[in-house]
Amino acid sequence: MNGDMNREAETVGEKGARRRGRGGGRAGNARRQAGGVIEQMPWLLPQNTDRPTEPLGEEGVLAIHDGAMRVLEEIGIEFLNEEALDLFRAAGCRVEGTNVRMGRDWVMEMVREAPDSFTITPRNPDRRITVGGRTILFGNVSSPPNYWDLEHGKLPGTRKQCADLLKLTQYFNCIHFAGGYPVEPVDIHASVRHLDVLHDKLVLTDKVVHAYSLGAERVEDVMEMVRIAGGLSHAEFEATPRMYTNINSTSPLKHDVPMIDGCLRLIRRGQAVIVTPFTLAGAMAPVTMAGAVTQSIAEALSAIALFQWVRPGCPCVIGTFTSNVDMKSGAPAFGTPEYMRATQMTGQMARFYGLPLRASGSCAANVPDGQAMWETSNALWSAVQSGTNIVYHAAGWLEGGLIASPAKFVMDCEIIQQIQRYFDPAIVATGPEDVAVEAIAEVGPDGHYFGTPHTQSRYSTAFYQPILSDWRNYEAWALDGGTWTAERAHALWKRIVADFEPPALEAGIADELAEFVERRKSEGGAPTDF
Repeated sequence: MNGDMNREAETVGEKGARRRGRGGGRAGNARRQAGGVIEQMPWLLPQNTDRPTEPLGEEGVLAIHDGAMRVLEEIGIEFLNEEALDLFRAAGCRVEGTNVRMGRDWVMEMVREAPDSFTITPRNPDRRITVGGRTILFGNVSSPPNYWDLEHGKLPGTRKQCADLLKLTQYFNCIHFAGGYPVEPVDIHASVRHLDVLHDKLVLTDKVVHAYSLGAERVEDVMEMVRIAGGLSHAEFEATPRMYTNINSTSPLKHDVPMIDGCLRLIRRGQAVIVTPFTLAGAMAPVTMAGAVTQSIAEALSAIALFQWVRPGCPCVIGTFTSNVDMKSGAPAFGTPEYMRATQMTGQMARFYGLPLRASGSCAANVPDGQAMWETSNALWSAVQSGTNIVYHAAGWLEGGLIASPAKFVMDCEIIQQIQRYFDPAIVATGPEDVAVEAIAEVGPDGHYFGTPHTQSRYSTAFYQPILSDWRNYEAWALDGGTWTAERAHALWKRIVADFEPPALEAGIADELAEFVERRKSEGGAPTDF
């Protein structure tokens, strides 16, 4: 059965890549999005024009900074990667076994080398993204081992489910980049999983993609596949960021072998890295949020300083994934008040260091219910409040990252679209036609605004139009079947996937990509111990 699933996913990708002489690709998708399954907002890079929420005063920022520097100077970070240890020695840091202590002056000198903004250009230049400044970007759920929908319940991830979630990633304009595997396809052997999934990703999407730093072979393979898909020479690939990786420290106070190796390989070829400590207060970090953020900052800066030593000016992002555990059960909690404050605090620290910031959309709920949406909404709005530049796991996350759900994906896109509309300059415009004194005078105290020219010329664009919310009254909703939100989202994602057409990819490039995958499979892919 697993082989059949693999062939089905391959057939979808290969057919899509080779379609020629028909109304498909980018133009076809644009037409369908204009009048097809849903009327969604256009592709844009939202600009966060609000002042960030800053719970820390200047003294608080300096206290966390000093705490992080003391951790680096007095306690040190464990680096299990031998190459990293050699590099730290060459930089003059104190290395004892795997423990590395580094002076604050050196750390700050290195961090100042990192750019505060950079671009990543995928195979479709129209999908180029800017990481930094006031831009806020949203990505799909990444890495859950399980899948859930209304028809099947909770299941281990498969390649077909992964491909369906990639189709949603491509379809929704409010999703700006394709993160890791939107669900881990455990029906593909780990030695070749990266080859099959990246093939699907590069065929089914034309957005910025990610490589897992899980061994030299996987990183090198993905870089080569991105280069091939973009039709790039090696020099063109390395001239500007085309992809990225995201790594997590092994909290507390540790960086492992493959993730540092992957980052070093990527930065040496001009690609971007995100360093995101996964610090759960009360378990893997101090129970106080200031302590957890301090530890997180120290873990992140230790790696970013190393990368800047190796290649000054390489694009790096500091990530926050600081939340708390349920002290009754030990289970991770997300979208909590503590999570929101930690994200805001880390945003202040990112600005202090002049680094772009990554945060996440997340929840601990097991199904796409009310808990899922209030926790995810808290997480997404805390990203907005913190001045986050790139939001991981923004659509489709359940069970603390153990489940990917296509219905939840659609539900989250409703929130993301509302955030994008929230930042539309038209809402807060104050020109004469916006202040509308003449319209107020025309209606006076006894009329209404429905039929006025001022309203009629704007009615179709004046307010946000939902893709999923049902604004009818109870009676109209009940007469139409009384479907709950998750049921509507399930029906919608099924229609989107059924109607999906992959973005255009030249036949020669598609063939070269497929040939590379087959060659690397014949060579064994990446080594595993099973």
